[in-house]
Amino acid sequence: MTAPDELVAALAPELRSWLAQQRWFAGKGREIGEVTPELARWLDDQRHDLLQAVVLVDGERYQLILGTGTNLPDYLRQTVIGEVDGRSVYDATHDPSLAARLLELVDTEPGVELASDLRARLIGVEQSNTSIVFGHDYILKLFRRPLAGENRDVALHRALAAVGSTHIAAPLGTIDEAGLMLGFLQQFLPDAVDGWAMATASVRDLLAEPGVQAADAGGDFAGEAGRLGAAVASVHADLATALVGDTAGRDELAAEAAGMSARLRAVVARLPALEEFAGSVASTFEAITELDEPVVRQHIHGDLHLGQTLRGTTGWVLIDFEGEPAADPARRLLPGSPLRDVAGMLRSFDYAAFQLVHGSSDADQVTRAGEWAERNRDAFCTGYASVAAADPREHATLLRAYELDKAVYEIGYELDHRPDWVNIPLGGIARYADPV
Repeated sequence: MTAPDELVAALAPELRSWLAQQRWFAGKGREIGEVTPELARWLDDQRHDLLQAVVLVDGERYQLILGTGTNLPDYLRQTVIGEVDGRSVYDATHDPSLAARLLELVDTEPGVELASDLRARLIGVEQSNTSIVFGHDYILKLFRRPLAGENRDVALHRALAAVGSTHIAAPLGTIDEAGLMLGFLQQFLPDAVDGWAMATASVRDLLAEPGVQAADAGGDFAGEAGRLGAAVASVHADLATALVGDTAGRDELAAEAAGMSARLRAVVARLPALEEFAGSVASTFEAITELDEPVVRQHIHGDLHLGQTLRGTTGWVLIDFEGEPAADPARRLLPGSPLRDVAGMLRSFDYAAFQLVHGSSDADQVTRAGEWAERNRDAFCTGYASVAAADPREHATLLRAYELDKAVYEIGYELDHRPDWVNIPLGGIARYADPV
């Protein structure tokens, strides 16, 4: 049988084409360089049908879970990457029998005992990682772009679990090899509903009832938005207890404002329509350098939006503490203002509302979507204030700067991935910044 590193090397030409099609691959839009195996191992020395590999492509690491076999069933043939020694090599995360064996690699957290013989199934929507559910008990996140050193998602979950946070899925174990965090196993919440799905369903219900106001719609989300705000504030309080934070004075705020202004200039260069608001946005960024009081910084979620939340039977849960995907890994590990998370969620309410009416010429629908967004933004802040020491709206200058910075980031994202959606964040900037 071919050695695992030799198999990966032999498959390199096919891997280059396959990687370019994966959602989690970072090198889209450019020519892909050499694919070099850094780590490769058979997960079973007898069967040689399941292989875990980490490859280097243009300086980036990627984790691959590969299966090998002959006479594959139809549902696996579409996942085949290539052939080596007469055997098909395919993405084994799609194979329930092989994926189930990944549980054997997990080093459990203290006191955790895992059940065995659980059926595995791949979660259909991939982002920067791949998730596999085992029975109704566990969910394994495979880090497709593993980094050396501390993994933020694992570290923050462990810290929150240590102080008894009730708004996370319990950490159960990890897959760690050669100093790389390759997988993270957590409690699975089979009855939980995605926050984005709940919010957009609420907007859809509202728009389906002409003339009805957001407060009177049957699917009003404001109560849940308030409870979500309280949950976020509780997680922030737990993180402040578990991990050391700091404060930002004028020098640190000036550096932060400079970074936001640099992002603004870069995006304006790509979207001239933003130029109309650039002066006002830049002034908002500059205003944070004049704040009289130091800004408290602590460890936060770092990429908070409705899609990073689940509504379970016992309340709201926050997931995926990896931080902003586009941020430098070292920067993600640094403390930040909790208002960054609040701003991210406020932007998410805007997205939930306006993604259903973007491009619409129905002024009434657009107006009512805006009313839904404002109602739920306010409810979220009120819920947050019920747990936190202060209402985030009391820090209007900093909150507005973070929200506008997030909208600028969103414009860049949409230009790269969904150009048709760019008017959603641009509309947010138009609402919260004055033309100059």
